[in-house]
Amino acid sequence: MKRNILLFFILLLTENLLASDFIPKDSTKSVKIKEIIVTASPKESKHFRQLPVTVSTISQHEMQAYQINSLKSMNGIVPNLFIPDYGSKLTSAIYIRGVGSRINTPSVGLYVDDIPYIDKSAFDFNFSDIENIEVLRGPQSTLYGRNAMGGLIKLHTKSPFAYQGTDLKLSAGTYNSYSASLTHYHRVNDKFAFSTGGFYEKSGGFFENTYLNKKADPLSSGGGRIRSIWLPKDNLKLDLNVSYEYSDQGGYPYAIYDNSTGKIGDVSTNRESKYYRGLLNAGLNISYQARNYIMTAATGFQNLKDRMYMDQDFTAKDYYSITQKQKQNTISEEITFRSFENERYEWTCGAFGFYQSQKTNSPVYFEKDGISMIQSSMDAAMAGLPMTVKLTDASMPVYGNYNTPSLGAALFHQSTYNDFLIKGLSATVGLRLDYEKLKITHSTNATMNAVMTMRGKTTDASRVVDIHGKVDDDYLQLLPKFALKYDFPNNKTGNVYASVSRGFRSGGYNFQMFADLAQAQLMGSSSTALTDEDVAKAITYKPEYTWNYEVGTHLSLLNNKLIADVAAFYMDTKDQQVVRFADSGLGRMTVNAGHSASLGAETSIRATITSAFSLNAAYGYTHATFKDYVSNQKNQAGELVSVNYNGNYIPMVPQNTFSLGAEYGFSFSNSLISRLTFNAQYNGAGKIYWTENNDVAQKFYGILNGKIGVTMKKVQFDLWARNMLDESYATFGFVSSGKTFMQKGKPIQAGIDLRYRF
Repeated sequence: MKRNILLFFILLLTENLLASDFIPKDSTKSVKIKEIIVTASPKESKHFRQLPVTVSTISQHEMQAYQINSLKSMNGIVPNLFIPDYGSKLTSAIYIRGVGSRINTPSVGLYVDDIPYIDKSAFDFNFSDIENIEVLRGPQSTLYGRNAMGGLIKLHTKSPFAYQGTDLKLSAGTYNSYSASLTHYHRVNDKFAFSTGGFYEKSGGFFENTYLNKKADPLSSGGGRIRSIWLPKDNLKLDLNVSYEYSDQGGYPYAIYDNSTGKIGDVSTNRESKYYRGLLNAGLNISYQARNYIMTAATGFQNLKDRMYMDQDFTAKDYYSITQKQKQNTISEEITFRSFENERYEWTCGAFGFYQSQKTNSPVYFEKDGISMIQSSMDAAMAGLPMTVKLTDASMPVYGNYNTPSLGAALFHQSTYNDFLIKGLSATVGLRLDYEKLKITHSTNATMNAVMTMRGKTTDASRVVDIHGKVDDDYLQLLPKFALKYDFPNNKTGNVYASVSRGFRSGGYNFQMFADLAQAQLMGSSSTALTDEDVAKAITYKPEYTWNYEVGTHLSLLNNKLIADVAAFYMDTKDQQVVRFADSGLGRMTVNAGHSASLGAETSIRATITSAFSLNAAYGYTHATFKDYVSNQKNQAGELVSVNYNGNYIPMVPQNTFSLGAEYGFSFSNSLISRLTFNAQYNGAGKIYWTENNDVAQKFYGILNGKIGVTMKKVQFDLWARNMLDESYATFGFVSSGKTFMQKGKPIQAGIDLRYRF
């Protein structure tokens, strides 16, 4: 059987090598050649709005109008999408329709120029060369696999065949914010084009650390991108894209929240929290068009090296600190075959594989006040006994080294039969076989130096902990999809659709929990070594599964002057992965809730009122609650008690997302100013619960942004403002060691952009 499958793929790769069908030079656009539509997507032959899927598309013009310069600036613009801007570039939590992830594996996938970004540590990067964005909501697992159960974000960079010349952009704003980018696009001939450019950005920081009397969150980042496209034959295209970015960032400006007054205090930590990251991405896309199919091969490589330093108690006391260093190398390969559009039977099939090596060095330090806290606990436990034990170290490190490689492979197929039963009705059936293997090789060690005094005699009471071993797991999943779509007559006004799809997010390991295990061993009365089974039980969390049921419509009315998308959904999720802080406060952990459900609706509208005036609006509603989630937690007395969260809202999920925007433009002839535009955009989200207890929340809030653009031939000036009403809100909250912490949203900002094209 395996030999037959391999032979089938070899035949597909070698068939019709001398075919002369044309591949368009500009792969970012749809070009109609002999009734064939060739698009940039290797898996979809139609535009997403012609498919049974809920999608939001954001053009380059809209990115500028909405001031989108990273994933974290998309909140509200896309219905039911929430990406809180907190922590650092390492923290890229994305939530769609009640499904999301703060740590570990993502639940929303990211593709850049059809290359997957496997780890969300790389999701937050500079958008200086991004041309457009597509956000697919709901599970996309059949075609895109693991960790796309909440949805998929696709980014596309500018093609050097479509853009020519040099683009210079300079920006300056409040809070000592500056940025510059320079990119050159050059078409050498009809066969070869390339682009090259770089950027630099700097921010003085928004939040003051009152203890250290300095900004907590300054940022300095720079990098560049090289892209080249070669068309050696009319039916063959090679597209190479390489980028690098380095970031030096202060981060984690968390402050204590007063539950009685509802006020967020000042950032006040005795140690600086910082994050450094070097990120290299490389992708090679090969497209080949034969007589009966299109083949694409996408090869990706990513190297990520970062360092995080965090004051982990987030206070002016010196309890805990952590240093985490990661080294990641990821390689992926995806080969896809698909039919042309406008066939009665359309199909897509392919194979995908990836391997990721990751090494993490993550020591946790018990500092001076942490040692004193442990000492106090020991003194209380030995009260009345004829002996004392005194710790002798001023700082106690718990060293941890973890090697966590993972690999995955998949086969997928999707078929669409058009004019099924009646004209205009299409039926889609898809299936993916997904395999993933995870492994952790761990080594944790710590020494607690102490002396014991008993009847006037002092002896050494030091203890040493060494926890090491291996744990591995693998998963095999079938991920089906079923959909029906009806195109209105002549496909002039749109379509309606219904779909059922399954999503899957892989399990993994909470390696930050090793500090807890080491502490328990150091403080415990038994020196018995932990077995691999003990460790696996403590650190492993299970995969997450969901079934998504959806109905929707895409409408184009009034000669395309009114574009509307409406959808309703129900997601039934088992073993939902929920992030919480460990009882000790020494790190975050992922646990599994038994059962949760999310239901809601979303709509987006774009209206062209006149040639000069346009409106856009988006609204999303999500009701996401736990149906079966009972957990054990320690109370204030240190006792383990059962807590029932059934009926509570899922944390980090806004119940409402909302946006309303307008643009008005004036064009002038025979004038120095050729165009003047005014943009205003209001984006809102809430209510958002930060904990499973639903005792800490952010009510609905809104951010008003605005921009005035002036175009003079090749020069464009933009005067912009963000959070114009200086709305005060929390962008993130959590509970650790019995205290509630929050990070404030960024205050009002203003600045000017200068763009020059030559």
